[in-house]
Order: sequence, then structure tokens, then C-alpha cells
Amino acid sequence: MSPRTRRSYDQYCSAARALDVVGDRWTLLIVRELLAGPRRYTDLHADLPGVSTDVLASRLKDMEQGGLATRRRLPPPGAAFVYELTPRGRQLLPVLQALGTWGEAELGERRPTDAVRAHWFALPLLRAIDGAGLVEVRLEEGVFHLHAGAEEGPVYGDGAAPGEPDARLVMDSATCTALSRGETSLAEAIRAGRVEVTGDGALAKELREGPAA
Repeated sequence: MSPRTRRSYDQYCSAARALDVVGDRWTLLIVRELLAGPRRYTDLHADLPGVSTDVLASRLKDMEQGGLATRRRLPPPGAAFVYELTPRGRQLLPVLQALGTWGEAELGERRPTDAVRAHWFALPLLRAIDGAGLVEVRLEEGVFHLHAGAEEGPVYGDGAAPGEPDARLVMDSATCTALSRGETSLAEAIRAGRVEVTGDGALAKELREGPAA
């Protein structure tokens, strides 16, 4: 069977060509999940509430064909298939960051039907951290970690940091939501005591002291 032909806007414009590749519903949210590193299909489906199994499988196939993601089998004892971003797929990080900044005004109050995962706050916090290092973040919804300033590999992950973090951040849902909406900056929240920063690394010191005048 020949590969499925992707629909195209048929416009000689880089924005149109980009949307040919990533403009389908769910594609950029799959990229968001894969920025955490290799993920199994079942894990992706669990963290993308609302997507059907058929649509997820179709989008992943399109992403493979478009050079955004690859599928490989983990070595024993895992032996499961995982999907991961290619270097070109990872280049979508600043696109998602810019889209997230633009969408801050659209968040509003959380609706009763809105799903939430702790790691969905990773990208807003990553935008807020001006520095590099491993950061562990503790929220009421759960724990995740960030690889601030990483130029390759995962930019965040579920659970505690894999090793001693350069900084730990603890905050409540209201503070994290305010950061996501752009209502306060991380530096302002830290100064106001709404975010607790611990750790002995240079990044923790930078966060506590705030940006240089």
C-alpha cells in the first residue's frame, strides 16, 4: 500500500508549507508530549485526552513520513516501541513556546471540562527560566523536571529529577496558573514568596536573587 498522500495548501509560502506538515489537529500537541523524550503509544494516548486511537496513529504516521518523529524498539527488558522527535521535530520547541506565549490571553479560568497534567506547565515555566540547568518542579497536580537551556534531548520529563537538580521549585496551582496566563513573572512570584526555591546550584542562586538590574 502506498503511503497516504498528505493534503497541501499548494501555496509557495514557507508558512503554508509548515502548516502542510504540522497544521493538522493534534500534531503540535503530540510534539509537546514528545519534547519529554521517547514515549510509548499508550503513554501518548493517556496524556492526550480526547484524541481517538485512530487519529493518534494517523498523526504519528504522518509525523514519521514528514521527518518529525521516528519509531524504534527499546532494548530488552523493555522491548516496547517508542516514538521520539527527530532533530527537525525538536526545532518546533520555539514554535510551541511562541504559540504558548500568544495563547496566554486565551486561557482564562479553567473550565470543568478541561483536562490537566502537571507536565503541561513545563513549557510555560521553561519560558520563564533565564538560565541553564536541571530543575525539579513540585505542584499540587504532580512533579516534573525541566532541562532548562538544553540544546538537544528532552526538555522536560515526568516525575522527580533524574539526579540532584540545580534548583527545586515548589508552588501551588494558583501561582502556576498565573505564570501560565502571563499574569506574573517567575521572578515576581519568587520575590512575593509564592514560589519556594531550594538548591545549592548556580541556577537556584540566580532564581533567588532575580535578574540583574
